[in-house]
Amino acid sequence: MVWIPGGTFRMGSDRHYPEEAPSHRVTVDGFWIDPTPVTNRQFKRFVIETGHKSFAEIPPDPKHYPGALPHMLYAGSLVFERPRSTYDLRDWSQWWSFMKGANWRHPYGPKSDINVLNDHPVVHVSYADAFLYARWAGKALPTEAEWEFAARGGLDGAEFAWGDEFMPDGRHMANTWQGEFPLRNLHEDGYERTSPVTAFPPNGYGLHDMIGNVWEWTADWWSAKHEADAAKPCCIPQNPRGGPEAASLDPCQPAIRIPRKVLKGGSHLCAPNYCRRYRPAARHAEAIDTSTSHLGFRCVVRNPLT
Repeated sequence: MVWIPGGTFRMGSDRHYPEEAPSHRVTVDGFWIDPTPVTNRQFKRFVIETGHKSFAEIPPDPKHYPGALPHMLYAGSLVFERPRSTYDLRDWSQWWSFMKGANWRHPYGPKSDINVLNDHPVVHVSYADAFLYARWAGKALPTEAEWEFAARGGLDGAEFAWGDEFMPDGRHMANTWQGEFPLRNLHEDGYERTSPVTAFPPNGYGLHDMIGNVWEWTADWWSAKHEADAAKPCCIPQNPRGGPEAASLDPCQPAIRIPRKVLKGGSHLCAPNYCRRYRPAARHAEAIDTSTSHLGFRCVVRNPLT
């Protein structure tokens, strides 16, 4: 693991997506962090030693998905499939398919495997899968502030994890989408999907893939704004029990009471024309029961003396 000295930095951004605002000063204590996302090789060892069965390998419980037809409740996960055409980039169902048999062992469906992907990040892991792995390893999932502080690599306020230029000297610094998403991927960076976790240069702290490749789970419950603006909630559903978990629910799906966590880092599907979230300040909400072909995680160990 890599030691990240504590410090104060400017978290978030006032210049991009509204959920990144307001930019505000945050102080974090020192902590250790994995230099890469957890790989298939590492997750495989966890499964062998514990017998863990991932969320995507278990058929959904009907009581958690009111209105779902019985034949739709099968074990699987969301896999990106490039469509032939699109009509509205706001409708992600055009390129995401809930595929039966897709899971961390079979990232692109039941006929795929990870035999040649041992050094790629594990994907199709739900929040619980990531949490249980971290606990088994004697670690934890990072907070959003810890993750963003580490991703910035000591460059407070920089646009990207390596500076303010996306491709310095024409060099690809992260696994992202080149071309028009989701129709045409030029894969000029050399990768169509995920890449080995050390394929791209590390940031100033020696951390790989803090930007691109796969989104990463954090421990924080989602909120529409950073806590610095918590006095002005926007469309956050209320719950008699209150608390951040209740506030993290999706107001667009009131019947589904599944809380959401914060994802960080963007992925290989982030493109200039869609989801320009390959930046440390970017954040995204994800339901804790969700797993996808572009979502992974890394772990931290907090300083035992603090």
